[in-house]
Amino acid sequence: MPHLTNRLTRGSPLITLYVGISDERRIAFTKAGRTPPEMRECLALIDTGASDTCIDPAILKPLELTPTGHALIHTPSTAGQPHSCDFYDVSLGIYHPKDSMILLTVPVIAVDLGSQGITALIGRNVLASCLFIFDGASDSFTLAF
Repeated sequence: MPHLTNRLTRGSPLITLYVGISDERRIAFTKAGRTPPEMRECLALIDTGASDTCIDPAILKPLELTPTGHALIHTPSTAGQPHSCDFYDVSLGIYHPKDSMILLTVPVIAVDLGSQGITALIGRNVLASCLFIFDGASDSFTLAF
C-alpha cells in the first residue's frame, strides 16, 4: 500500500491534491473534439471532521464545471445556520512516486477556503479509501492509499 509520511505544516496535515474534471466529463470533452482542462494543484488539509471534500471555487472555475446539486452545510463558522453550497463531480489525484491514488468521479463541495491559506479540505468521503495516522508526538502524519 503506497503511503506518504510528511511533517506537519503549521501543526496541520497538508498535502498536494490534484483536482480535475470527472471521468464522464473527460469522455464528453473528447467526444466533442475538445481538449480537457488540465488538473489543478491544491494545497489540501486532511480534515477528519469534514464529512465531504471541499474545494475552493478558484480551483473549480477553470475546469468549466456545472454544479450537480447543492446542499445546506453546517460549519463551525456558520454558528448553527446552514450555508448553501454547490456540489460538483471532479476527479482527484494524490501522487506517489510508486503508485498514485486517482479517484475518477468524486462529489465535492465548493467552499471559499482562501482565508484559511488552503484551497481544499480532504473529507471523510475520500479518507474512507485511505489509512490516516496523525502522530502529534513526532510532528508527522501518514496517509496510505
